[in-house]
Amino acid sequence: MSRPPLEVADIIRSAGQLFIEQNCHWLRWKHVKVLRAIERCRTAALGGHLDECTRCGHRAISYNSCRNRHCPLFRKKWVVYLKPPFGGPEYVLHYLGRYTHRVAISNHRLVSFADGQVTFRWRDSADGNKQKLLPLPVNEFLTRFLLHILPQGFVRIGNFGFLANRRRTTLLPLCFQLLGATPEPPAEENASSTEDAPDLYRCPQCGSPMKIIERLTAAEIQLRSPPELTAAA
Repeated sequence: MSRPPLEVADIIRSAGQLFIEQNCHWLRWKHVKVLRAIERCRTAALGGHLDECTRCGHRAISYNSCRNRHCPLFRKKWVVYLKPPFGGPEYVLHYLGRYTHRVAISNHRLVSFADGQVTFRWRDSADGNKQKLLPLPVNEFLTRFLLHILPQGFVRIGNFGFLANRRRTTLLPLCFQLLGATPEPPAEENASSTEDAPDLYRCPQCGSPMKIIERLTAAEIQLRSPPELTAAA
């Protein structure tokens, strides 16, 4: 999926500081933390990496994402274990995915941001699920966005038993040992392959996978002249 022309980060960079100043009476640190993270997302402030095409040698610098779970470009692979459901496994997977790994709003729903108004698409279930446009003042938009931030100590998905955070380091290897199985090594972060490479890591010149050849800090990015800037996952 291509990068949308308007993102939540653009709105926060433009109106976020004023919003914080005008709403400091109810904002908490967790709200400001999310706004700051999204504001810096995929910018030189978070560093990046130099990518090189595996075929033609084209190079490009990609900025790192904030990896905040409330950020709309946040993406993470996840695995779910399910018993046979009544509606079929595919139905349950789609149902859970809509709630456990969704953010307040997708960037692809944003239509425009002008004159202090944010316009986005929504579906009216009371009118045949028709897609409509809703304009909101930017302060109201950001207020609604922050309402989706989880309270301190709450998590979307809780793991129990041998998958609990405090015990899985010890119990998972024991499970593999008792089953006589060898655990698979963790996949290299941001690794790409010819068979399965996301569009974000495809070469803009020839369409081949891009491979990370160097990781860069924020200072290193500022000191060098990048050949091209792209977004990172």
